[in-house]
Amino acid sequence: MPRPTNKTDLLAAMDRERSQVETVLDPLAPARMVQPGVVGEWSVKDVLAHLAEWEQMALGWYRAGLRGEAPALPAPGFKWNELPRLNRAIFERHRDRPLDEVVAWWRSSREEMRGVVASLSDADLFTPGRFAWTRKNTLGTYFVSATSSHDLWARTRIARWRRREEV
Repeated sequence: MPRPTNKTDLLAAMDRERSQVETVLDPLAPARMVQPGVVGEWSVKDVLAHLAEWEQMALGWYRAGLRGEAPALPAPGFKWNELPRLNRAIFERHRDRPLDEVVAWWRSSREEMRGVVASLSDADLFTPGRFAWTRKNTLGTYFVSATSSHDLWARTRIARWRRREEV
């Protein structure tokens, strides 16, 4: 599928990819969801925490921009070329959280993100530089990366892990 270029397509991509992640998760018992090895030492639970954290970071960037601030991208103390270190910090921050708490957060984060996207216009989402902090990019680019594209990545990794484990 091509990358979304309008709000309708973004919401559809978010819903489609999240539904497909849910489908991959459906047969997994809780004990399997905390088993390491999905992405390196990460479990399914850790992948879900990763997804929620990145959605929350994108929402934080948007909200900081609304306040007239320039958000620290991708996160305070990190540069874009340090994503492995940032992702490790995210893993460490959430690794001991209970599965049910992470799953609830993952679901509520998407609902929050979906509400924000639904409240915005196509121009807000897909006009380059509409928000000063996005510079030549669009807000939609950041939101696509934090939602549907990230869900596709997660679904692929979880499905691959399940196939390896079921052999």
